[in-house]
Amino acid sequence: MKKLSARRRHPLAAVVVLLFALAVTGGLYAAFAPADTAKADGAAQSLAIEEGKKLYSVGCASCHGTGGQGTTDGPSLVGVGAAAVDFQVATGRMPLQQQGAQAPRKKAIYSQAEIDQLAAYIASLGAGPSVPTKDQYSPDGADIAKGGELFRTNCAQCHNFTGKGGALSNGKYAPDLTDVNPKHIYEAMQTGPQNMPSFPDTTMSEKNKKDIIAYLDTVNSSKSESPGGLELGGLGPVSEGLFAWIFGLGALIAVAIWVAAHTAKAKKS
Repeated sequence: MKKLSARRRHPLAAVVVLLFALAVTGGLYAAFAPADTAKADGAAQSLAIEEGKKLYSVGCASCHGTGGQGTTDGPSLVGVGAAAVDFQVATGRMPLQQQGAQAPRKKAIYSQAEIDQLAAYIASLGAGPSVPTKDQYSPDGADIAKGGELFRTNCAQCHNFTGKGGALSNGKYAPDLTDVNPKHIYEAMQTGPQNMPSFPDTTMSEKNKKDIIAYLDTVNSSKSESPGGLELGGLGPVSEGLFAWIFGLGALIAVAIWVAAHTAKAKKS
């Protein structure tokens, strides 16, 4: 018999070679792909910061200083974080139209993409609260009853127990929360804009903030019931007391005049 010129190849040899090739390919991807992704993300972030700096120089630097250090017309923005920028600019409070006791909510003049760029630049000046994700502020799965308890304890003194807002001292006021974006409510709790105290995660947990947002979403929805009947705008005892004085006392005066007029007429006859 003739000797075989080469050894017969094992049936599993092709499989082993294929697995080895896949392992090598996977190792190369693990070594180079994350680095490329990180580099792309870093480049995109740098571009956002650069564009945000340009927007800041045009619309914000006159009050807050060329480097965000603040002036007599505006506070320092170093360390306020991206969340503060997103709240103030997306709600139209900034840029400020004119100096006053409080910046009113108005239509935003920047697009969301521009707001994100401004936020990226301000965040680069110093660490601060970041813009929350949808999972953080979405009312889905939250404890509404707990949110109501927290809101009445921490917020109702200024915003009213259903978030309708209220007057403060020296021309300041707590704004109506009826149609405010849940993201902006979360950001307000994180950053404490204007006269509002801040509630960082060390003071009020992320879950508790979500519970409060769910409570406001519920009490101000069309499905919310008012067991007391006419709610008079939900403004609380002040509006109810005013209603009683004006209409109740007015009705009594009208009845008294009617009785007096009919009594005098009866005496003449």
